[in-house]
Amino acid sequence: MTRVFLVEDQALVREGIRSLLALEPSILVTGAAADGEEALAEIPRARPDVVLLDMRLPRLSGLDVLRRLSERGALPPTIILTTFGDDAAVLEGIRAGARGYLLKDVSLRELVDAIRVVAAGGTAVRPVVSERVVRGLSEVTAEPAFERMQPPDPLTEREVEVLRLMTGGYSNREIAGALRVAEGTVKNHVSSILSKMGVRDRTRAVLEAVRSGYLG
Repeated sequence: MTRVFLVEDQALVREGIRSLLALEPSILVTGAAADGEEALAEIPRARPDVVLLDMRLPRLSGLDVLRRLSERGALPPTIILTTFGDDAAVLEGIRAGARGYLLKDVSLRELVDAIRVVAAGGTAVRPVVSERVVRGLSEVTAEPAFERMQPPDPLTEREVEVLRLMTGGYSNREIAGALRVAEGTVKNHVSSILSKMGVRDRTRAVLEAVRSGYLG
């Protein structure tokens, strides 16, 4: 049984997520909070396996909750709940210790899968293609820039994680900060991704990744 604590200020959204998770026998919502101060007080008491955390909260922001719990060594595996276009908050949340993020309109299956992955020690970075990347995608063709390996080598788990952050339009430095690795390491991953996909730039890599199913 995976114990989940839910932090969401909108009552309708909070109860909707609670009701959905009640349909999954392997998940138990052990508590909920409607603001950051309440979350900061209740999460350590509840000792959940996973926290679902809205970033825009009254009294104390979700980012502050993350930072303060992390400073105390009391931050459970946490998934940020966000809306499209909240790129900056997502990146700061991951830097502060969150294990991933999900859009609030995800399906129950996507939510449950993410909870299980994070509870097991993994990360849940749901691909969110930012507006700047969407604009770039409309300007490129579908053709690869050069001949890729046939069959192409599959992307590693870490490369897929980097690719998903690339869909948000994040720079190598931002990705390095989010994943807590050196910027040079991210550059190496990006170079490998471009080579495997047979493309010359990051925008085409995202386009190819969408078509290849890596971001599904």
